[in-house]
Amino acid sequence: MATTFAKAAVSVEYAARIEHVSKSFAGPGGQQLVLDDISLDVAPGEFVTLLGASGCGKSTLLNLVAGLDRPTAGSIATDGRPALMFQEHALFPWLTAGKNIELALKLRGVAKSERRGKTEELLELVRLKGAYGKRVHELSGGMRQRVALARALAQESKLLLMDEPFAALDAITRDVLHDELTRIWAETGLSVLFVTHNVREAVRLAQRVVLLSSRPGRVAREWTVDIAQPRRIEDAPVAELSLEITEVLRGEIRRHGQH
Repeated sequence: MATTFAKAAVSVEYAARIEHVSKSFAGPGGQQLVLDDISLDVAPGEFVTLLGASGCGKSTLLNLVAGLDRPTAGSIATDGRPALMFQEHALFPWLTAGKNIELALKLRGVAKSERRGKTEELLELVRLKGAYGKRVHELSGGMRQRVALARALAQESKLLLMDEPFAALDAITRDVLHDELTRIWAETGLSVLFVTHNVREAVRLAQRVVLLSSRPGRVAREWTVDIAQPRRIEDAPVAELSLEITEVLRGEIRRHGQH
């Protein structure tokens, strides 16, 4: 019933292992079942997207994997403590971009003498070289999310959890950040569990798409995305698979009476 973080020194076959997880919350009419008997593995270095209608429990499941909450039943294990990136950048406005990243390094126990150099490396990785001294209000929405990504990467986790991090961005900026995330994932070997309600985004990014049903959330279906990277959101194979997934998603929504 708990989330456990495997020690980094232990060789494991998964980045995250979710076994028969259910989650209920207290409601006006009693306990409300949000997630029901979900089992899912994320392999080392795998990019998995969680897809489903609003309210199906995607973010709830991500919070459970992050250890922010406990499952009502079942178990979750991860290879080390995951890093979590939200839809909102959650940067501290009184700190510069660099200092926001350095804070994560400090909490990780990195020596003060090493933090500036590591921060500059991370800023260069997310293509924000020279932005160390910029305040949050000086950054565009896309730049803020890049800093938030760099801060998440500063934790040196093997698993990156992303909860609709690009949903609030305009289409062009989102597309650019899709490219950047794909590049960084390939360069770092991270495992990624990415929550979205955007079908094309799911197919654009992932090696595997997992569709959750609604009320309660269950694994309804999975797709392996056998399309070479780099991909574009308008590519014909991406559009074709997105259409197939959308039809299944619509069926789930109709079946559960959502509009």
